[in-house]
This record gives sequence, structure tokens and C-alpha cells, in this order.
Amino acid sequence: MEQELNELYSPVILDHNQHPRHYQKRPEAGLILDAYNSLCGDKFKLYLDVQEGRVVQASFSGYGCAVSKAATSVLMEKIQGKTLKEVQMLVKDYFEVTKTDQELTTDEDLLAFAAAKKFPGRLKCAVLSWEAVEEYLEQKV
Repeated sequence: MEQELNELYSPVILDHNQHPRHYQKRPEAGLILDAYNSLCGDKFKLYLDVQEGRVVQASFSGYGCAVSKAATSVLMEKIQGKTLKEVQMLVKDYFEVTKTDQELTTDEDLLAFAAAKKFPGRLKCAVLSWEAVEEYLEQKV
């Protein structure tokens, strides 16, 4: 069990939790998505500016456990400058890592969340903000 916990709280997750990237309230953003986990209380706002089908700026604010905060930080960092199609592919890759046994990506940041599969209570934390973006993309792409 200790080994699995060490996998879950990898250096990538600990770093993004302690030093979240793009952690900034931006109420003027063109799009604001809510990510809320009613089971544990994790709650984030995702601020996105999308122009001509490309994410030109992304940030987030809110609170949650180390896993959800780190996952949101990685998401915000990864989608900067990407087209919505590219973001859609990134989300697909992330869900393969977190929700299936197919870990086809070589992206170290995404692979850091693979251990969440072993902890059903933490899996929702790992995918919370990613599912909010996926829901938006399903309407747009």
C-alpha cells in the first residue's frame, strides 16, 4: 500500500500541487468552466480564452486536494496555445492513462496520474477538471 501511495503522490503531482501553473483568477475570461466534486468538496474555476479555435490563455482558481490541484495545473499548462482539436486529443490521452490500462502516451506529466486508477476515491480528483473541459469540447468540437 505504501508503494502505491508513493506512486500516487509522485514528484510531478507534488510539484504541481505546491507550485501550480497558471493559478490566477480571471473573471474577464471569455469562458469560465466550473469543476466541482460534491463527494470531497474540490472546487475549481477554469478560465479560458479561445480565439479562432485555439486556447490563447488558460488559468484556474479554487481549492482541492493535491491530486485535483495538480491535475488542474497540468491541464492548464498543457492546453496553452493548443487548438480545440489538440486539446480534445490531449484529454483523450489523459483519460487513457487514468481510466484504462492503455498508457500509450510518453508524456511524463500525464503518466504521473496513472496511479489514480488504484484509488477510486482519488480517480475523481484526477479527472475533475479534465472532465469539465471534455464536456465543453463535446459541445464545441
